[in-house]
Amino acid sequence: MHRPIQWPDGKSFAFTIFDDPDYQARGSVGPVYTLLAELGLLSTVSVWPLRGASRPRIGGVTCEDSAYLEWVLGLQRKGFEIGLHNVTYHTSNRQETNNGLERFKELFGHYPHSMANHSGCREGMYWGRDRLSGAHRLVYDLLHLRQSRGEFEGHVERSPLFWGDLCREKVRYVRNFTFSEINTLKVCPLMPYHDPDRPFVKSWFAGAEGPCVTTFTNMLCEKNQDRLAEEGGACIMYTHFAQGFVENGRVHKRFETLMRRLSRLNGWFVPVHTLLDFLATTQQGQPIPASDRSRVERRWLLQKIFKTRGRS
Repeated sequence: MHRPIQWPDGKSFAFTIFDDPDYQARGSVGPVYTLLAELGLLSTVSVWPLRGASRPRIGGVTCEDSAYLEWVLGLQRKGFEIGLHNVTYHTSNRQETNNGLERFKELFGHYPHSMANHSGCREGMYWGRDRLSGAHRLVYDLLHLRQSRGEFEGHVERSPLFWGDLCREKVRYVRNFTFSEINTLKVCPLMPYHDPDRPFVKSWFAGAEGPCVTTFTNMLCEKNQDRLAEEGGACIMYTHFAQGFVENGRVHKRFETLMRRLSRLNGWFVPVHTLLDFLATTQQGQPIPASDRSRVERRWLLQKIFKTRGRS
């Protein structure tokens, strides 16, 4: 169990969200962010800075849509963080990735503070089986959990998809494992952590499973909210707000009820990188010991087998 943390401003716990842009259309998740802004629940919205040239497996609107870009810039002005979900919605080679990183900086004034790999991009950084080590990787291979051997090559220096040095230079935090647990610090108490066996990522962070409105609201139920506060923990929810959070132009009722309740608790509601920066300057941000890394991997792998049926 992680040791108690003294959160800023006398807050009892920390909460934030990392929203991937999968399936988003222009304006489709606007009501969600209107609600979050009203409640003071600042979070992170990740984007694709470039429009892809090919048909994606999972796509959505990009920053090359002028109306969408203006909306995203408006969120940034309100205090939301803009993160990265690879530079577009399909595989990009090294030059394309570099172009996308530079475009991100041009649009938002800095390189991405935080990012998450997109499952449709083969330049994923230490993704698929390469998230795991030793026997855990062998189990992953035997079970064929979604990914195949050698599918992701962003960290492979001989590959035309390699951009590990750019990631290490220009991205501060990368999301890795997600868990069916509201208190992300309980399952990954050292985050943000550096993994010496995966040197092209400065620091990793974990998340709580909530990819669609049903899983999100189940995770954020009243009982779990209260437990998070009682434990003085931190939650980084992983989600896609385009998956059921808005119905006929209105925010999903159960989601709205839970977010309003959460906002009334004594939480520290800040974007992902703000939370991770705080943890990194208090007691975190150091290399993860092999034993701790093995424990986190094992818990994630067992969850994939028995709870989420292999979803990455």
